[in-house]
Amino acid sequence: MEEKIEFYTAEEVAEALRLHPYTVRRLCREKRVPAFKFGGQWRFRKDEIDKWSKKKD
Repeated sequence: MEEKIEFYTAEEVAEALRLHPYTVRRLCREKRVPAFKFGGQWRFRKDEIDKWSKKKD
């Protein structure tokens, strides 16, 4: 059975990290957050963001 990969939007990541969405997008452009663009919008894999946020603590 295939594993379902979950994704976050920039707004969801911003809310979880208590940052402004513009700050999250800036961090994406600077390649400081694991993200990719899909259809012109930033997307974040849930598992990568979880690992990244724990590494930053």
